[in-house]
Amino acid sequence: MKFVVDALRAGDPPLDRKLRITVLAGGPSAERAVSLDTGRAVADALRHRGHEVHVADIAPNDLSALDRPADIVFPALHGTFGEDGTLQRILEDRHVPFVGSGSKASAIAIDKVAAKELARELGMYTPPCEIITPANLQRKLTRLPMPVVAKPIREGSSVSTFIVRERAELEPALREILDAYERALVERYIDGEEITVGILGREALPPICIRPKRQFYDYQAKYQDDATEYLFDAGHPQGLLDDVSNKSLELYERMGCRHLARIDWMLDREGRLWFLEVNTLPGFTSHSLVPKAAERVGIGFDELVERLAFMAVGDA
Repeated sequence: MKFVVDALRAGDPPLDRKLRITVLAGGPSAERAVSLDTGRAVADALRHRGHEVHVADIAPNDLSALDRPADIVFPALHGTFGEDGTLQRILEDRHVPFVGSGSKASAIAIDKVAAKELARELGMYTPPCEIITPANLQRKLTRLPMPVVAKPIREGSSVSTFIVRERAELEPALREILDAYERALVERYIDGEEITVGILGREALPPICIRPKRQFYDYQAKYQDDATEYLFDAGHPQGLLDDVSNKSLELYERMGCRHLARIDWMLDREGRLWFLEVNTLPGFTSHSLVPKAAERVGIGFDELVERLAFMAVGDA
């Protein structure tokens, strides 16, 4: 793992340069509460490093946060508007440097169907899926093989995500998703455990095996349940860990991501890796995975956040 640390530290920020940074937190998505926590943590870290930080909320009908002069913007946003390419396009049009992927990569990553198609083009496994709409719901219900995972196409943090094992439970789950999002993604359930890989700059951080104590790694397990286990030494062979890291980097680069991302996978009982999704603005809370992985290679939380800020400066 030393080569990862050396590669990451090769881009250490200039310690004597202090920035004016606008941290965007909150936003209009279903992940607003998590975003507010992420924003507070990011702002605190940047202040600890001596930067001038202004924290602001933002919404499609209120962009006043962007009127304040700043060297860079640090979006601490998740989900629609803040992570789907909409905000990124606004910042690009205003020529404002910002942390995270650009509008094109963000739009692909938030769209689970588009991300899965890219994974297939690269020869990777991803669970077979169907797109459900109100118009095709009744026709599809009896044809879907059980068990399945039902979720929104353009949402994160396992919001409105269901593992459905009984056919009688499928229609109510899908109607709940359709009522909120108009379209739903139903994909084959993969029996196994989740592995996630954080990317920082152009390097993969150590993979983390996630073992929740709940039915699956849902919203509560991600942000509220202290019983969830995050394991770097889960007994997997090094070859598998190298494989998931390499595949994650390949997806990250082909998607056009930059600065950071987190790529989620399922490892089935036969040892096959199945791609799930890419998160271009992963969380920075006490339960978040990219900071845990960075800490594993000696990069503390404050240093990680500052490093991302200087990546945005370097791309300006």
